[in-house]
Amino acid sequence: MRVIGLVGWSGAGKTTLIAKLIPELKTRGIRTSTVKHAHHNFDIDHQGKDSFVHRQAGANEVLVASRKRWALIHEMPYERDPQLKELLPLLTEVDVILIEGFKSEAHVKLEIFREANGSPWMYPGDDDIVAVISDRCDLVSLQHAHIDDVCAVADLVLRYALPMDQTLARLASSGHGTGDLE
Repeated sequence: MRVIGLVGWSGAGKTTLIAKLIPELKTRGIRTSTVKHAHHNFDIDHQGKDSFVHRQAGANEVLVASRKRWALIHEMPYERDPQLKELLPLLTEVDVILIEGFKSEAHVKLEIFREANGSPWMYPGDDDIVAVISDRCDLVSLQHAHIDDVCAVADLVLRYALPMDQTLARLASSGHGTGDLE
């Protein structure tokens, strides 16, 4: 399993790009999973559902399963966001894990940048950013791909994604992971 992050300011197009990137990787025979940071309390379970009733009764975990999918809902006993080093080992074996957000953590990242977004570049201040995906590639000295060239973006993902053990070692040895995770 290899891991790479896609980071950028809000509105840069991270989710849209990942939604195009996954099918491209799939056509190449690459099995892909994603990890997405959510900013607020989110719930995949809703009032009135049996699984919701189980959680409200105090279950630490509720696993909901059907013929098509399963989901494990784990209640967090602490008041902080989980870190990547805690989340990545929970995933089933795939070829590549794409991380959206978690920009303050020390994993290898590609920066998504749109000039019209009006936000500054991240890469000059983040040594973990190894390449840029942008509508203005002429402005950067790093390896890059145009944001509309999904094939070139997939090539960057496959070039720079690190094996899981190397990613976990980077995360464990860094002092990162306590700031903004978007």
